[in-house]
Formats: sequence, C-alpha cells, structure tokens
Amino acid sequence: MLETLQRLTQEANAAQDLDDLLQIIVGGVQSVLSVEVASIYLSDFEQEQLVMMITRGMELRIPGAVRLNMGEGLVGLIAQRAEPVNLAEAKNHKQFVRVAELNEEAYHSFLGVPIIQQRKVLGVLVVQRKRVCRFDDEQVAFLVTLAGQLAGSIAHAEALMSVSESRSLNRPAHERYLLGVPGSQGIGIGTALVLYSPMRLQSIPDRQCKNINEEIDRLKQAVTIVQKEMHSLKDRMRQLLPKEDYALFDAYLLMLNSDTLINGAIREIRDGNWAEGAVRRVVLKQIRRFEEMGDSYLRERAEDMREIGRRLLMTLQEKADPLDQVTDGAVILGEEISAAQLAQLSPIKLGGIVSVRGSQSSHAAILARAMGIPAVMGVADLELSRADGCKIIADGYQGRIYVEPSSVVQQEYDRLLDEQLELNQELHALRDLDAETVDGARVSLYVNTGLLADIGPSVESGAEGIGLYRTEVPFMARDHFPGEEEQTRIYRHVLESFHPRPVTLRTLDIGGDKSLPYFPIHEENPFLGWRGIRITLDHPEIFLTQIRAAMRANSGLGNLRVMLPMITELDEVQAALNLIDQAFEELDEEDDDITWPDIGVMIEVPSAVYQVEQIVTRVDFLSIGTNDLTQYMLAVDRNNPRVAKLYDSLHPSVLQAIMQVVNAGRLYNRPVSICGEMAGDPAAVVLLLGMGIDSLSMSTTQLPQVKWVIRSFTRRHAKELLTRALSMENARSIRDELNQALIEAGLGRLIRVGN
Repeated sequence: MLETLQRLTQEANAAQDLDDLLQIIVGGVQSVLSVEVASIYLSDFEQEQLVMMITRGMELRIPGAVRLNMGEGLVGLIAQRAEPVNLAEAKNHKQFVRVAELNEEAYHSFLGVPIIQQRKVLGVLVVQRKRVCRFDDEQVAFLVTLAGQLAGSIAHAEALMSVSESRSLNRPAHERYLLGVPGSQGIGIGTALVLYSPMRLQSIPDRQCKNINEEIDRLKQAVTIVQKEMHSLKDRMRQLLPKEDYALFDAYLLMLNSDTLINGAIREIRDGNWAEGAVRRVVLKQIRRFEEMGDSYLRERAEDMREIGRRLLMTLQEKADPLDQVTDGAVILGEEISAAQLAQLSPIKLGGIVSVRGSQSSHAAILARAMGIPAVMGVADLELSRADGCKIIADGYQGRIYVEPSSVVQQEYDRLLDEQLELNQELHALRDLDAETVDGARVSLYVNTGLLADIGPSVESGAEGIGLYRTEVPFMARDHFPGEEEQTRIYRHVLESFHPRPVTLRTLDIGGDKSLPYFPIHEENPFLGWRGIRITLDHPEIFLTQIRAAMRANSGLGNLRVMLPMITELDEVQAALNLIDQAFEELDEEDDDITWPDIGVMIEVPSAVYQVEQIVTRVDFLSIGTNDLTQYMLAVDRNNPRVAKLYDSLHPSVLQAIMQVVNAGRLYNRPVSICGEMAGDPAAVVLLLGMGIDSLSMSTTQLPQVKWVIRSFTRRHAKELLTRALSMENARSIRDELNQALIEAGLGRLIRVGN
C-alpha cells in the first residue's frame, strides 16, 4: 500500500494540469481499490457548492454540471464535517440525495473522504461499488492518506487552471492565486527566475532554450564527462570492492549509454526545453518506472538513476551560478531563498522574492524587509519546475502570488502600486519630525540593518541610530571568516556613517536558519542547537577577533554599543563579559584609543525572561528579540509554513513576557528596546507605546509608518488599549481590537491585510 501511495503521489506531482491530475487520481484509485466508480468534487467557495469535476465509472457529459450545496447529500456532509463517510448501502442514509444527471442506482457501497489543505476543504474524493459491503479499514486509511498527500498538488493545479476550467468551477480568473505568508510588504511584479540546486532534481525548472543545437551539444558533452568519471571510478575501485559491488559502475554506464536517457533528453530539447530541464524530465520519468516495478532489485535501480541525474546536472551547471542570471526586475523563486543568497544581490535588481519554505520571521524575510524587496514566504504549493520565465505578481501584503496573471489582476495591482507610492510620499514628510506621541512622550526610532548598501537609505530615513547591526551578513557574503582588519573597516564605515548617533553591533549570530558556507552546521533541530552566543563562546578566537575589530573601529567615535544574542543563562553573560574585558586589555596595552562600549543582552528565550532581573544588573541595556522570543514561547518553528498561522507576537503569553522584561528594566533603570519584527508592526507599536518601551528598531522601510502611528496616539490611550489587550485570550482578538484603533485614528492604510 505504501509503495502504491508513493507511486500515485509521484505521478500526480508530475501532472501537467488540473485535468491530467484528476485523471491520474481517479484512475489510480479505481485500480487500487477495485471499485466501479471513482469521482472527485472540488469546492466552489464563492457559491458554497461542491462541483463534480471528474468521475470514472459513471457518465459525466459536462464537467461542472453536477453541483451540490455545502451540506447537501453525502458529499456535502463529508465537506461540512471534514471527515470520511463509509456506508454499505448509501441509499439508506438520511443525507442521500439522488442526482438526476447521475445513474447511481446500481451502486450501493459508498466511501468519501475530504481533501483538506491548511484546514480548508478543497473537495471530496468518492469511491463506489455495486456490492453491499462497507470498505475495510485499510481501504479507508489508503483513501484518507492519498487525499491528504495530494491536497497540495490539487491546490497548486487549481491556482494555475485555465480560464475554461475556472469557469466550470464558476471561479473568476482573478481569484486564482497561491497562498503563502507575507514576508516583506510591497508588490513585486516581474519575470520569474528559479534559483535551484543541481543536487535536487525536482528543483530544476523548465526553461526555454535559445539554441537547440547548442543545448544538444551541452548534453552530449556532459554525458561524455560523466562516462569518463564512471570509468575512472570503476578502475579505482577494481581492487577495493567485491565483484558484486564493483558491478554497480557497469550499471551506471549502461544507464548513461541507454537510448532512453540520451534520446529522450534530446527529444525534450528539440521540443524547446534547455538541457537541464530535459535531463530532469527524462530522469524523473525513468525513476518512476523503476519504482513501479515489482522486482525489488529493479526498484532499487531508481536510486542509481537519481545519482546519474545528479551527476549530469552538476556537470551541466559546473560553471554556472543561478545568481548570475538575475536580471533587473526579476522575481526570484526558490525552495528556500537564503539570507546568504540575498546578501549577494543588489536590491535594485530584484522585483520580488517568493520562497516555498520560510515564514514572515525567517531571516530571508527579515533581510528582504531591510532591502525593501517585496517577499512572499511559505508558498508550499508552488511548483518551481513550471514557474520559471512566467509573469509573477508577488503580493507581500496578503502573502499571495499570481502566476501568469490576467489583465484584470494586472490592472488592479498597478493601481495598488500607485497607491503605495502615494502613501510613501506622504510618509516622507515625517522624516525630520520627532517620534513623539500627542501627549509628548518620546520614543527613539532606530533601524535594523546588515548591508553596507543599506546604510545610506537608513541615514536618510531619519533614523536616530542603528538598533541592530547584523554582523553575520558580511560573514555570509564571503567565502571565509573576515579577519580583524577587514571587520574593522566594515564597522568603522557603519559607525562613522551614523556618528554621533548610537550603533548597536550584535555579535556574530549564526546557526538556526543562518549558515555560513565555509562553517557548515548540520543539526536535527537547529533552532534548539548550536547557535548565537553558544558558537562564539565555544570559539573565543572568533568572538575576540570581532570584539577587537569593533572596539578599534570605535576609536575616537564613542557611539558603539555591543549586544549579545541568544543568552540563556547568567554564566554566558559573564563568560562574554570576561572575553570583552580581555579584548579591551589587549588593545589598551597596544596604546590604541579604546573606550569601553555599552554592553547589552538580547532577551529572546524564555529562560532569559525569567532571569531578567539577574541579567539586567550585569549589563547596560536590554533589547527584546521578538522573533525568536515568539518562536520559543509558542513552540512554533517560524520557518514552517504549516504552523505559520500560529506564529503571532501579539499572543497573550508573548505580551506578558515582554511586560516582565520592561518592568525589570524600569526597576533597575536600564533602557529596554524592541529589535524584532514586532517593532515594525503598526498594531503592535500601539501596545509597545502603552508598555513604555524606550526605543524601537526596525527596517528602514517600516520606520515612516511607525513614526506615523506614534504621532497619532497619546500614551494614555495606548495604555488603555494595552489593558484591554492583556485581558483577551488570543492574538486574533487583540489584533482586531488594535486594527480598529488604527482605523479610528485615521491609519487604516497601515493595517496588514494578510493578518
């Protein structure tokens, strides 16, 4: 059963369109379960109906002609309850409805399961047979599992369905989109460019080739190179491996020389695909064939074919870097766009970012906001192989992407872009005004940055300093650890650019979803693993080099502040302070003009919240990293799109934790700032005002909006809203209350539509 599920899922994922996908599902189900009828209904959410899109075993002249209201009949009951219905005699059930267009009288047994994606019933999968007998547990489990595995494929195919298919569901073209989560506000419109890894066959996109003969030559050269590699490996292993294992290389060579592989790829190229896309298509087709074979030995050859495919693709791409292909205005797509990749790109070139994985608070999204690039994260249903070269609209407000949008959609987003430009011009007028409430309470507004290219815009934004300089970004953009001199030059430029305004350098914060190519960290659970201060305390040579560079860069300026990330216990604070003291003494002996900077701690894990009164007495300031604090308080992986809806910094427990830190700072007369993404959320800013936060640090693009919010409220009103919020039981209620307050204050345009 497991093998059958895998085979059907692979076939479905390779479907060319919605009709092809539905045909594969009903054909496979009918064959596996030996049933006379298999049908699929899809949900028409606008009409609140279920539409029979396909049936095998009964006559359906026109797809979409059979419609049931939600709750009507057995199919409607399944959709309404979101659970299977298994009956020996369907006609005896009180919910049974005879459909005039279908002749169901001959069929007695009935099994239907819901197709659910992210708590949404996309449709119902039904099987029927003539004999009177309930389906057994294994058959029910098979159908439930299949529906669950294929829900994403169906959602993706629906989003890309043709206009004629759309009409059968009575769904206007402008409603077809793929849903992710907002990563960075803004609207990106451009041509899709897929970033891919040759190590993952499925990530290679189809791409129109410019010269067919050149692509065929590239393919043949790659085959020749891989053949030579295999012969070389074969010769090298001759004396080391037993004869039966040594024969593996003969199998590789047979596959490489097969007409099926080479001629199949050439046919794909002649049809217009580039060599990489041709190899992907042919190799995956061969893998599926091997996996469908009854003989276990032959099934295992699927992995051999996968290895051949990887080697061919790596050879084809040996000198190519997908980042070199990024053109002006491109919307880049990928399985997981990394912060390191973004750090290598110019913000001017990019129209937008779309990532299959990740969330609003993943570091790629954070960096996108810092660069002012619209981003949509966690678009789990996006099929990258077919998206390359397509026109894309990335809606960073609502977390939607449109592939090959209609003219109606294009016109609507052109209008929204004009509105966005108008709002930005209005907010620019606030640049030289203080962030001061109506009743005179001042809040300092800083920026988060890590890119040297972002320094100029940050200074021009009216920011009062840098509340978080991500020192890991320069580390990511290199192929080695930057030395002390190199780091000193970087930090000096940042400190001078903002002098005399304060600049807070966070010590190297890698691990989690931030990795260095030359310092790989592979862990089962990276967010609970070796990251932040844990790494730099284990490698004091890295920490000391960075601190020495920062102190030297601060010579004669005096606007440096140092912040320690991922502190979980007092011993870490003391160990870091000891190393800073060591660096200071070393430089002092060298007669450098060194001053001791203010030292602060990022509060971003629950243990630090509960020990905050002990921590605050050892440092000069506290900064709350609400991204990780929310993640750890709610036990939600912030890069997992399946649980993205659970991640909200307005959750009551997160607000209580922030209050505890603020109270400790007030008790010991230490300033407390917010440097997480919560600082740039207009709704959250109202609550932070009420708490009495001293400063907020956010991306440059968010700063004008936050200043507008602060200047539109009194602190007294903010405290009243905070009191009401703390009495509520969930983040949704709190956000609704705050959004209403923003609307009443004339700030409705700042509300994040996707929240």
